[in-house]
Amino acid sequence: MEVTKELIEKALEAVEVARSSGKLKKGTNEVTKAIEKGTAKLVLVAKDVSPPEIVMHIPILCKEKNIPFVQVPSREELGASAGIGVPTTAVAVVQEGEAKAAIKEVAKSLLELAK
Repeated sequence: MEVTKELIEKALEAVEVARSSGKLKKGTNEVTKAIEKGTAKLVLVAKDVSPPEIVMHIPILCKEKNIPFVQVPSREELGASAGIGVPTTAVAVVQEGEAKAAIKEVAKSLLELAK
C-alpha cells in the first residue's frame, strides 16, 4: 500500500495541530504504550529509522487495534511536526484537539487505500 505525498502532508499537519490543541506521545516506547492502551488516534513512524527493527512492531499493532498508521519519509520531518527540535522515530496523537477532522480524513483515506 503506497501512501500519497498529500496524505503524508495531511498527517503531518494533523500532528502539528494536535501538538498545540491536543496531546502527543513521542518516541517508540511511548507510542507503543499508547497503541496498546488504545489511546492513540493516529500514529506516524519515520521510514529512515535505523535499525528498522526498532519500529517494525508498530504497524502490526496499529492494524490489530484499528488505529490509522502513516509512514513518513524522515525522522527530522516527524520531529519538526511534533514540535521537538530533534528527530524522532514515532509520534502518536492521543488527544486530537482541533485536529479531529484532519485525523478523520487521514483515516478515511487510509481505509480507501487498503481496499
